[in-house]
Amino acid sequence: MQYVYILRSLDEPDRHYVGTTGDLKARLAKHNSGQVTHTAKFMPWAVKTYLGFDDEAQACAFEKYLKTASGRAFAKKRL
Repeated sequence: MQYVYILRSLDEPDRHYVGTTGDLKARLAKHNSGQVTHTAKFMPWAVKTYLGFDDEAQACAFEKYLKTASGRAFAKKRL
């Protein structure tokens, strides 16, 4: 199972991060321990939403979509 997740910064709630992983708990721990360069500045993080995919290619495609302008608008409105 591959997960696409959206994190929300607890210190700056308007900050979000989108990613994919096979182990959501371990990945969140890495984000919150400062091991991920892109998110270290805005920790701590909490999971806002996650979706599971059987197909890794579909998960990557959905993550890529969420990082576009229309994907961000979709996530803001629906997720």
